[in-house]
Amino acid sequence: MKTLYLDLGMGAAGDMLTAALLELTDDPEATVQAFNGVGIPGVRYSVRPAQKCGVTGTQMIVTVNGAQEGEAQPAAHSHAHAHTGHPHGSPEEIAHIVRAHLNLSEKVKQDVLAVYTLLAAAESRVHGVPVTDIHFHEVGTMDALADITAVCMLMDILAPDTVLASPVHVGAGQVRCAHGVLPVPAPATAALLTDVPIYGGAVNGELCTPTGAALLKHFVARFGNLPVMRVQRIGYGMGKKDFDAANCVRAILGETEDRTDRVYELCCNVDDMTAEELGFAAEAIFACGAREVFTVPVGMKKNRPGTLLCVLCDEAHREAVVRAVFRHTATLGVREKALERYVLDRQTETVGTSFGPVRRKRAAGYGVTREKLEYDDVARIAAQHDLSFRAATERIENEIG
Repeated sequence: MKTLYLDLGMGAAGDMLTAALLELTDDPEATVQAFNGVGIPGVRYSVRPAQKCGVTGTQMIVTVNGAQEGEAQPAAHSHAHAHTGHPHGSPEEIAHIVRAHLNLSEKVKQDVLAVYTLLAAAESRVHGVPVTDIHFHEVGTMDALADITAVCMLMDILAPDTVLASPVHVGAGQVRCAHGVLPVPAPATAALLTDVPIYGGAVNGELCTPTGAALLKHFVARFGNLPVMRVQRIGYGMGKKDFDAANCVRAILGETEDRTDRVYELCCNVDDMTAEELGFAAEAIFACGAREVFTVPVGMKKNRPGTLLCVLCDEAHREAVVRAVFRHTATLGVREKALERYVLDRQTETVGTSFGPVRRKRAAGYGVTREKLEYDDVARIAAQHDLSFRAATERIENEIG
């Protein structure tokens, strides 16, 4: 399986991710030319070699109307703020630029808009205002759009089957932005990294930006240690600041074996519970972290009809699941088996549609690839627009391709 692993020991920013992925391409120079042919207003891409702690890599330079972000005004940061109306830099304006003016494939456009959807939703949550009232700062708008577009293009060029990453080092201390001084990670970054393993450290500064966090949230399927893989290429994307540790994102491209994992099967037989009681028990067991709960009709001693309750869970949730089985069923004992599973590698991406953001689940491995829209999102759209589930699915699939 073609696997991309991102080493985020010094966080992630859009320009660092771009530079690291660029080093993995067959022709970085031609790829930069492709960036400059996209047509982002006022934006120019260039690269230069850089060295951090003795390691040589690439540093991405993005100028907007001839100036790098931060040179024109202090407020030119990737954070957004609340604004009434729909000025330049609003989500609507960004969507218009992407859809109508950028020379991108439809897939890359969808990725760009999905990342912006995540970014705007995080800013909306932080500021307590509707997404439509979010305004991305003028200079930062084009700079962030440049970073997001470049990373989405590179992901399309590299086309990994799955993207994995290390836990994210977010830094420590405080960061100054348009609103004043904020703690690290900045509120929007923290919101975007919900359910992602993060940590701080001795490095004083903002290591992960909101733009970097949104890109990770969209593309990374799983966070953890470097898997066993046959490495083919390594890229180093250098940041602009210097620290005691090498300030870079390291991208590793290679082949991993199709995945297996271990699960535990916990089973018990019951013959004195009603259907309602069993249904309630299954929901309670799911809430404790079970991956699957199912029942099978069985014949028991004394010719009594009964139910076989089976639960699949991982090691981390095993004790909680066992306690839930004893608490919510009438069983006096639970049987356990450790099982090795062959599994497809799974990831979920958010795509922008005329109905709003929709999650799409992808699974790949063992020579197969599958895609499926998230049921809850399709059901919500079907209900809102008075459509059947099938009609809603077809309209969404026709739109996103």
